[in-house]
This record gives sequence, C-alpha cells and structure tokens, in this order.
Amino acid sequence: MYIHFVNYLDQINQFRKSKISNRNFLVILAIVVGILAGLAAAALKTLTHHIEEFLQSDWQWKYKYYLYLLFPMIGIFLTVVYVKYFIRKSKFETGLTPLLYAISKKSSRVEPHNIYSQIITAAVTVGFGGSTGLEAPIVTSGSAIGSNLGRFLGLSYREITMLVACGAAAGIAGAFNSPIAGIVFAIEILLPEFTIPAFIPLLLSAATAAVVARLFYTQQLFFLVTEGWQVNALVYYVILAVLIGLFSIYFTKANYAVKGLFYKIQHPYTKVVAGGLMLGALVFLFPTLYGEGYITIKSLLKGDYLAVINNSIFSDFNTVPALVVLFTLVTIFIKSIATLVTLGAGGNGGTFAPSLIMGGLIGFIFAYMVNLSGFAQLNVSNFIVAGMAAALGAIMHAPLTGIFLIAEITGGYILMVPLMITTAISYAINRSAQKHSIYTKALADKGELLSHEDKDTTVLNQMKLKYLTEKNYPVLEMSDLISVRMNDIVQSHKNICAVTDEAGDFKGIVYVEEVFNEMMKSEQKETLTAAHIVHPAPRTINESDDLKVVLEKMEQENAWTLPVISPQNQYRGFVSKTAIFNKYRALLMRQNDYMG
Repeated sequence: MYIHFVNYLDQINQFRKSKISNRNFLVILAIVVGILAGLAAAALKTLTHHIEEFLQSDWQWKYKYYLYLLFPMIGIFLTVVYVKYFIRKSKFETGLTPLLYAISKKSSRVEPHNIYSQIITAAVTVGFGGSTGLEAPIVTSGSAIGSNLGRFLGLSYREITMLVACGAAAGIAGAFNSPIAGIVFAIEILLPEFTIPAFIPLLLSAATAAVVARLFYTQQLFFLVTEGWQVNALVYYVILAVLIGLFSIYFTKANYAVKGLFYKIQHPYTKVVAGGLMLGALVFLFPTLYGEGYITIKSLLKGDYLAVINNSIFSDFNTVPALVVLFTLVTIFIKSIATLVTLGAGGNGGTFAPSLIMGGLIGFIFAYMVNLSGFAQLNVSNFIVAGMAAALGAIMHAPLTGIFLIAEITGGYILMVPLMITTAISYAINRSAQKHSIYTKALADKGELLSHEDKDTTVLNQMKLKYLTEKNYPVLEMSDLISVRMNDIVQSHKNICAVTDEAGDFKGIVYVEEVFNEMMKSEQKETLTAAHIVHPAPRTINESDDLKVVLEKMEQENAWTLPVISPQNQYRGFVSKTAIFNKYRALLMRQNDYMG
C-alpha cells in the first residue's frame, strides 16, 4: 500500500515537473502554506481568547476568583500532560531555537505534530494565564506546515527551507495582520542572506495568511491615534533606547538563570507545581501578567494611565503618582520573571509578546515620569510604541522586525524615525554585550548555528567527526605476526595501519611501505610482529574534537591522516583531509542553495 502510494506520488511529481517550473510551483505552494498558516493563526488566537473569556466572564461561581491563583498551574499542567501522553514518539520543544536547529542540522525537517500541538499547548498555557506570547508557537506551526508539505512533495533542501520561511512569515502575518513584518521576520531570523527570488514566495505567503486570518479573526490588536513626533523629543527617544538596551541585557541574562534553575528540577510535575504556584502568586499581585498582556497596552494607548495598577489589590493607591510609577517599574521586572517561569515550568509560548509588553511599559513609565517632572511634555503613546519596537529588536536581535511590526500593528508609520532611532540604539547596546540572541546563543555555543559572517567556521561546525572517521583501516595488535596479517594489509589499499593492545588501547601506527621493506628481509619476516615496527602517531585526534581543531592539528603536523581515539585512548579510526574537504564542499554547496 505504502509503496503504491509513493509510486503514485512520484508519478504526480514527474508530471508536475514536465508542466510547471520549480519556481512557479514554489509560488503555488507558498500560497497554500499562507492559507493553512493563516487558518492556524486564527485558530490559535480564537481558541486562546475563548479560554480566557470562559474563565474570566462566562464561568460563574462565587469562589472562582480563589482559583485565579491556580489557573496558571492548571494550564501548565494540562500542557505537560498533553505532551507526555499525546506526543510520545517525537520530542516537543518550545521557542524558535528548535526551528533554527532544524534548518541548520535537520535538513529543515520540522516534526509534523508541531502543526497542531503548538496550537493546543500554547492556547492552554496562555488561556489559563501563562505569561507568554502566542507568536513563537504560531511561527513553529506555520513552519511545520511548510516543511512537511515540501517533504511530502519530495522537494529539495533549498525549496523546503523556503517553505519553512514562508510558513514563519505567514504565521507572523496571520497573528498580527502584518504581512510586511512577517516577511522581514523570516528574512532576519531564518534567511541570514536574502536574495530577491526568495521575496515573491514570502510576499504571497504572508499576504495570503493575513487575508485568511482576517476573515476568521477580526479583532484589531492595537488602535493608535498619533499626532506625529517632535524634533525636540529626539533626545528623550535616545535615553529611552539606552534604558531598553540595558534592560534587554538583563532579560537575556535572567533567561539563562531561570532556565538553569528549572533545569535542576528533574521531575516534570515538580516543575509544574513550583512554577505554577509562583506564577499564580505573581498574577494575583500583578494582574497585567495574565496571558499575553496586550489589554494593558491597549488601555495605556487610549490614555488610561492607571490601567497597570487599577485591577490589582493596590488599586486604592492609584491617586499617588509615585506609587503608580513604582508599581509599574516592579511589574516590568516581574513580567520578565513570570514569562521565564512559565516556560521553565513546562508551558508553551514565546518571548515575542512579553518583549512588546515590557518595552511598551518602559516607554510608558519613562514618558509618564518625564511629564510628571515638568522637564518636558512627551506624547506617552508615541513612547509606548517606540518602547515596544526597541525591546523586540534588542531582545530578538531583529531590529527591522521590531520597526515594521510595530509600525504595522499600531498604524504608527508616521513615527518611523523615532522607531528607527530607538530600535537601532537598543539593538546596538544589546549586541555589544550579547553576540547572539536568546534564540541563537544555545545553538552558537554548540556550533550548530548557520552564520553568514564566518562561512568557513559555520560549515565546519555543521560537520561531525564521528561521521568522517574511517574505520576500514587495518588494525593490528602488538603481538600480531606481519606475515599472518599481510593479506589484510595488502587488500585494504591503505598506506598506514593502526596498532592496539589486546584491550583496544591505541599504541601507534605502522607504515605499509616499511612493512614491505621489512618483509623483503628474509631473515626476519617470519618472526616480525607489529611491535617491532610500530611508531608513535605524530598527533592523535580526540573523538570529541570539532573539525576546526582537527584541521589545526593536521596543519601543525603537516599530516594528511591522523588517528581518532576516545578519551580512554580506545582506537576509533582515522580521519583524513580528503574526507573533511569532500564533506566541506558538499555542505558549502548546500548552504549556497539555501541562501539563494
């Protein structure tokens, strides 16, 4: 049955190739990906907001407000249970790092379950109050749609990668109704070197997703009425950018610290309880932390400057400006902790929306404080918008995405200059302290990140020594008679042999040319053993060495082939420059296909 299906699919592909060019077919598939990703974005938004509405408004019980302390834990628990019992054969991962890893190391293969599992788990996590965003899950879902559609149709790595990027762009476009930001996001995050032919599929996919999502989910994220910006306010935008740049460095470091704390907790349900109760307490004290948190930014943009404190147990103090400022400042830092706790405890979501919320709150409190001080009268809405763009650009290392996303979803194109200034400065500050973003650092540390800045190192980092180690070299034991092993040596067609002891410990190498010379001496050829002609290896390669270190050792010794051993000195094989260079050329060609 399966063989017949594959043959039938192959016939369809052959017919398609004879009638439609690959470029045109990719355009058609980009539209299909856009439709499906748009539906996925609408489904995720709708499902999440239905859960929120049910818990907050539709469900009536006189004691239900006591459960608000437990709602976040319930959402994380349901997510963990779903992953454990419904995703058994595959690994479930959150955030954009696994997507970047799939492009770098897994031939752009994104597991099929991500199409729906990301939607289900993110909706449950955020709907029950998890303080994360929906954007990373919808990007992964859209990318999974593109990846599996391309694999199903037998496309090449380059074409599948393009559909992955189309799915990501469509996910952002559908979630925010922002097709330009979707395209820019895909180019900045997933396609490090952009070429013009990639633009058309991305454009069509993003535009299609925005239209489809709009048909099924019509709620506007933000409304902004702006009066433009003043030149004399530019210095304040610069100060705001510096503050957000410094905050983004703090957030990045906090991300690793909180992850490390939860990593030490082995049992998954212990993580759920610890993280869930902590999150519930934080949401109880700071209601702005519930879910994505966009509702607070909406209120601030409308001029309700007490929105942050009004729904909290401290609302009676909303007439004291100093307390409003203090409460908002604490909320900003607690939001970062709440987001990281949600993810560390097992919830699904991303840091996309939290970045916007934190940046918006920083922009609000900065302008609000300046206005209170009397130094100037700033347009608070403009600074909220600029803060959102700056925080997103700095934390994600995606300044163009921050600029265009905020300009689209707020209608703030008239603020393009302040957006560019704040985002560029905050990004530069973060980049000076953090070479990689929170999405790419883990991959960069492991040498698994595609980079166009150092192509040689990038390609070498993609290569694994264990796959280049040749095990077909003759292996002699110290006591082996050369006359007995001569046939094996000749038939191997190798110019060196490895020598080990009985336990497999590496002792050295034997040169075949010397073997032939010694065997020509009739007086000792019958008693000649490997121990008599073994030589120390000029250098050994540890099986854990990366390829850059291997090549450095070869250059230092002017050697073409070196033995590979384990940390315990067990012989593993030989690695040669020929094998390394052949693999290097293959990966470089593949990377060029991907970039083009």
